Amino acid sequence: MSGAIASALLTACLLPLMSSTVVQDFNHVERCKDSLYMGTPPRGISDAKLKRICQRYADKPRFVTLYDPQKRIPVYSAYTFKKTEGDRRVDYPWMFEPQLAEVDGNGNMLPFPTGYLHMKFEDSQAVLDDYSDVVLYERGHLNPDQHQSTPHDRAATYTLTNVVPEMREFNIGPWREFEERIRVRLNNFCRGTAYVVTGVTTRGNTIRRNNQDRVAIPEDVWSAYCCTDYDRNAPHDVRIRFPSHAALGKNAKEGNSVHEMSVQELEIFLKNNMDVDQNLQLFYDNCISPSPLPLYLQHTI
Repeated sequence: MSGAIASALLTACLLPLMSSTVVQDFNHVERCKDSLYMGTPPRGISDAKLKRICQRYADKPRFVTLYDPQKRIPVYSAYTFKKTEGDRRVDYPWMFEPQLAEVDGNGNMLPFPTGYLHMKFEDSQAVLDDYSDVVLYERGHLNPDQHQSTPHDRAATYTLTNVVPEMREFNIGPWREFEERIRVRLNNFCRGTAYVVTGVTTRGNTIRRNNQDRVAIPEDVWSAYCCTDYDRNAPHDVRIRFPSHAALGKNAKEGNSVHEMSVQELEIFLKNNMDVDQNLQLFYDNCISPSPLPLYLQHTI
């Protein structure tokens, strides 16, 4: 067998593994490793029912989602922040994730069809009909389009596997203001790559359709970012929010202000309000920038 043929056969064998969107882990570039600080997902969230989605659009990995197919919402989405002017686009089509129901050849998210969508997709994830007659709640992005810059990266955020039902007053009020505040902060003061993880807690409330529980309604929405290469000359009130910081908001009509806090404070809250291990850690090594020198040599520079 020639080397070229052997190489082609090897590539064919690996292709399903590399193009698969619902993955066993995120430890490869093609499985969205680059969306995570140090290529490492949050530690301590280990429910076997949860699905790891490498969100692919136009044949390229875009961001990561840990998805709960029973509650039909993401537990979190993790992404790299892209500098942007913050303008919003509303003409992207809403998409779904075929691989939650069956293995799709290219692994890309797909726009919802205008006609019939097979029941197997409804069983595995939220669909447009789940949100169509809901008055109180809107589709709230965890990876928001205004934190992305290219048209393809922005379009990829419009998948229902990246949204949760957010109370309208919370979504267009305190949470949108928070997303804009973080956009400006990271735009102006993060010099390297900023890694963001945004997720939810739930208490059992759901959106119902046809007398069935369909989509879990978050109790809280939380977010944390990690940027180890930042402007050391930033104003003090900004500098103390680096290299990492977090926030928490109540998904409610009233009493829904967003409170900023340290990542460690958020982790304590999540340990008490989510089904997670007590070793929960959102960012590898608590977002401490790895030193290029061993400790015993650091005092020499």
